Amino acid sequence: MAANWNTGLFGCCDDIKSCCYGFWCCPCLACTVAGMSEENRCLPLCDICSPAVLSAFGIPLFVPPAALGLRVGVRRKYGIQGSICKDIATSCVCMWCTWCQMHRELKIRKQGTHVVNMQPTSTGKN
Repeated sequence: MAANWNTGLFGCCDDIKSCCYGFWCCPCLACTVAGMSEENRCLPLCDICSPAVLSAFGIPLFVPPAALGLRVGVRRKYGIQGSICKDIATSCVCMWCTWCQMHRELKIRKQGTHVVNMQPTSTGKN
């Protein structure tokens, strides 16, 4: 069964810290989201560099590749409902909101994860 995003695309009031981080330094937030997604932290730089490089060769690019790829990855990893078409539209309409939503989602999902490391205890008897 597919789940929904824990917060909406424009749910900035749900986590003011994430939204301030995204507003004041969106590239830094994007790199943080990539790291939280266990991807290379430099991946979002493709969104900055790829349009300029492709435009030099006459190929227009409107969809930010890293934002789209990470959004699809987060959605699939956590079983969030949606489609590639919705991901493309969301990534194109407001890239900052997309990064903020992914950051909020990953923060919420990571809070529920607990790692327990137990070592066997000796009873003193051999």
